[in-house]
Amino acid sequence: MPIHQKKRKFEMGRVPTMTKLGAKKIINVRGRGNNIKRRALRNDTGNFAWGSEAMAAKTRVLDVVYNSTNNELVRTKTLVKNCIVIIDATPFRAWYLKKYDVELNKKKLEESNKAREATKTSGSVKRKFAAIQKTRVLE
Repeated sequence: MPIHQKKRKFEMGRVPTMTKLGAKKIINVRGRGNNIKRRALRNDTGNFAWGSEAMAAKTRVLDVVYNSTNNELVRTKTLVKNCIVIIDATPFRAWYLKKYDVELNKKKLEESNKAREATKTSGSVKRKFAAIQKTRVLE
């Protein structure tokens, strides 16, 4: 059978980006209607959510640990959807300390407790933290 139509530009697919872990590098790609898509070639940050606490923070991605699709993507540190990564927990620890007055870093726990006891805290703030501690559960 002869072909009944040619290939069209809007049907064109592109090669996968294969975003690597590293210093941020983004290129612009022209789309249909002269729109521009931003394609990440390298990235080292992301917006991550702590679901049980209903908060999100922008933080650094440290390493790619697991990818169910292909172990090659783990070895080359390629960032794709649904890959498991290690992130820097500093913004989450700071938020937890501010909200619950509990330090999550085990190594510096004794030092921070002494420093926190030395700072002045009003009675209302102490009562607020005491009320929050009753319902607090760390997952």
